[in-house]
Order: sequence, then structure tokens, then C-alpha cells
Amino acid sequence: MTSTHLVSSPPLPAPCGPLSAGVMDFITGKSTAAPLTAGGLEPMSRDLHVALATCYELHYRGFDGVDDRWEWDPEVLRFRAALEASFLSYLRDSVEPGYDAMAEMEFLSVAHSSGSGPSWYLRDEGSWDHMREYFVHRSIYHLKEADPHAWAIPRLHGQAKASYVAVEFDEYGGGRGERVHQKLWADLMDAADLDSTYLGYTDRAPAETLAWVNLMSLFGLHRGLRGATVGHFAATEITSSPGSQRLVTGLERLGAPQACIEFYAEHVEADAVHEQLLRHDVVGGLIRTEPHLESDIVFGMRALDFVDAALGDRMLAAWNSGLSSLI
Repeated sequence: MTSTHLVSSPPLPAPCGPLSAGVMDFITGKSTAAPLTAGGLEPMSRDLHVALATCYELHYRGFDGVDDRWEWDPEVLRFRAALEASFLSYLRDSVEPGYDAMAEMEFLSVAHSSGSGPSWYLRDEGSWDHMREYFVHRSIYHLKEADPHAWAIPRLHGQAKASYVAVEFDEYGGGRGERVHQKLWADLMDAADLDSTYLGYTDRAPAETLAWVNLMSLFGLHRGLRGATVGHFAATEITSSPGSQRLVTGLERLGAPQACIEFYAEHVEADAVHEQLLRHDVVGGLIRTEPHLESDIVFGMRALDFVDAALGDRMLAAWNSGLSSLI
């Protein structure tokens, strides 16, 4: 028999500036004034990304004490759109455009014998404290793993849709609640003696972590960015298997609990299969039916690499200086 746990909405995160405070005061009734975005917006500020994550979460589990009707409030949506415009403009200015999705996936698939990102560091020399800190960063996404990408399903057609759903089916445990990847991540957090509560570490997450997660919701919640969602998902799966293998090696080196190793071992095997489905049937199928989306597919891949690199740089800079990369 499968155990049942009560599902509750998370508490609101702590505001950290006028943007996040404004939207939280509005949706909790502390203020009747619609949240404003007066003046220039800093697209990578923590205040902007806490505010944007708050708006997005209304479409996921909501917040304790916040009426679900705020999800479609015109003022909240108007505020969110301004934040999104700033973030998206920044990404488009920062990411080199590309037009060949197949070549991009080939590039991402190249096996490397050495590297400098967090998974390489954690494989070879990171401590257990570094590994646990890495888990904290990743928990903001992995406790909602597959959900941001699921928004694309009704926006796809034919073989692209069928194969996309096949990959998501695996992410959701293949019909087995205890194998849902979100649940496997919660098990990992418990085994590492960390808080497995949904969004439990939002207040410790820097802007780079929140931007990394917000990017998925930005793409997923906009039909016009469905190509970017597919590209993001494909790049995630293509790069996941080798990165997960490095983390398995690092976890085994550290004598980590089995639940921690199991999560990444699951991704080594599953994501290698997912890569082929996404490469040929999803990306290939989408290009065949909607060729005008190819540049957006590449943009989704490159935007993921951009925000992932920013987060990785933050972690490594802190760890190499003997500091924490968390807030």
C-alpha cells in the first residue's frame, strides 16, 4: 500500500526589496495598492527573482494563507509581465542566437574527460558539506521536477507530443508514486539531513539559483516560448546523464547515503534514454511541423547553459574561497 501524506501550500518567502515586498503585500491583503515596477529593473537582482518566483508559484502550489484566485489577477499578471520582460530581454542580449538545433545537440553531447563546473569539483575534491550545499541549491527545482516542462504538453502535436509525454511519464515515476523524481529528491534531502519541505530553502537561495528555476517557468507558461521550453528540456536531459554520473562518483567517494546515490544513478540511466527521444522525436518532430521555432529551440538550450554557468560560477567562487554560496 502506498503511504499518503497531506499536501499543503508553502509559506511565502521573505521579501528582500520593494518588488518582492510589493507583490506579497498585495496578495496577502496588507496593501490594496497594486505592485509597481517603477524605475529601471535589475534583471538579475534577488529582489526581482523572489518577486517573479512568487508570481510563478501561484500557478503551482500557491501559498499558505493566499487565496488561489490571485493566480489570474490582472494586476499580478501585469506586474509579472514587467519582470519577465526585463529578465527575457537580458537573456536575449546575453545569449548568442543560433539556428541549427541538431548541431546544438551534437555539441552538447560531446563527452569531455575534464571540466570545471560543480559536478566535476564534487566528483574529485568537494566535501560532504559542499555536496549538501549543492543539494540545497538544486532543491528549489528538484522538488518540482518535471512540472515546469509539463506546461508544454498541450502546446505540442503529433509525435513531438507523444514522445515528450513519454519522457515526462518517466519523470513522474512511470505511474508509481514512490518513484516520482520529486519524491526521490525528497528522500535524498532526508538522507542528507536536510529540509525536504517544498521550497524550504527559498530564503537561502541566491538570485542565480532562483533565476535558474524561474527560467523554466518563464518558458513553460508562455505558449509563444514553447520552442524554448522544448530546447531547455532537451538540453537538460542531454547534459544530465554525464553530470549525474560524476555526482554518483563523488557521492560514492564521500560514502554518502544510498538514497543520495540512487537519485543520481536513476538519472544516469533514464536521461540517456530520454536524450534520444528528445533529440529525434521531440526536437526533430517539432522542427518538422513548426520549422519557424528552431531558433527558439536553440535559444532555450543556450539560455539554460547561461543561467547554469552563472550558478556554477557562484558556487565554485565561494567554495574556492572557503565560503558558502548560499544567502
